[in-house]
Amino acid sequence: MKRTLAVMLTAAALLAACGDDEAADTSDTTAAEAADASDEAVPERIVSMSPSATEMLFAIGAGDQVVAVDDFSNYPPDAPVTELSAYEPNVEAVATYDPDLVVVTDSTDLEAGLAEIDIDTYVTPAATTLDDTYEQITDLGELTGHAEEATDLVEEIKADIEELVAEVPEREEPLTYYHELDSTLFSVTSETFIGELYSLAGLENVADPADANGETGGYPQLSAEYLVDADPDLVFLADTKCCEQTAATFAARPGFEGLRAVADERVIALDDDIASRWGPRIVDFLRVIVDAVKAVSAA
Repeated sequence: MKRTLAVMLTAAALLAACGDDEAADTSDTTAAEAADASDEAVPERIVSMSPSATEMLFAIGAGDQVVAVDDFSNYPPDAPVTELSAYEPNVEAVATYDPDLVVVTDSTDLEAGLAEIDIDTYVTPAATTLDDTYEQITDLGELTGHAEEATDLVEEIKADIEELVAEVPEREEPLTYYHELDSTLFSVTSETFIGELYSLAGLENVADPADANGETGGYPQLSAEYLVDADPDLVFLADTKCCEQTAATFAARPGFEGLRAVADERVIALDDDIASRWGPRIVDFLRVIVDAVKAVSAA
């Protein structure tokens, strides 16, 4: 019997520092219902094809059940990284690990191919809200036998975020920011998962007008002229690994030396991975944002 343990969350792809986005299907099925329906035991051999899911699995204590992860799942350090590609997934390659559960980012040919050989999958679409993250952590906890740990993790993340938000200084006018996905000036709007985190820190996104009608799905490509005209208070670079960008390389671009963020040394280098994944380390990402905001005088 072909079974698929899939909880399809509303999704618009979150950029991993490159500027693409993918859509995912939705379903009202819960992880608990799927597990009950399949009458399956707790999976003992999990393959994760999603860096965010890999971080979630280890954070809830299911790391010992993970036998293989894709080539981009580089955190935590003890994750069993392989040459499996999440971008060009191969059913046969995944099957060699004899998994009883495969976690994927979106519903693709991989999911269908695994179903044909009776290997269950769970789909973790790119989050569009914090609630998506909480739901995926909770679902993975139920599926892996770590429901209590997952609940505790969600509550811990919520508490940490609440604490960080409380540290944000009040201002008469909000600071503005630009979040860079790559050096061709792809960015995000407030309607994305990343944008939600910046909003929690009381920041105003200069990229929002560039996608006012939502045609780019929240990931517009800006021009240098647009950014110079917007002149953000803060710049966050999420392309330090992929594109080797730094505050110095950003400032060296034509016309950027006069930007307020450059002049005031408020160009913040992010860790690409932390800034693009919707797992437990969103707290680390928000902490960097809040610290940057606090460093700007509220006077």
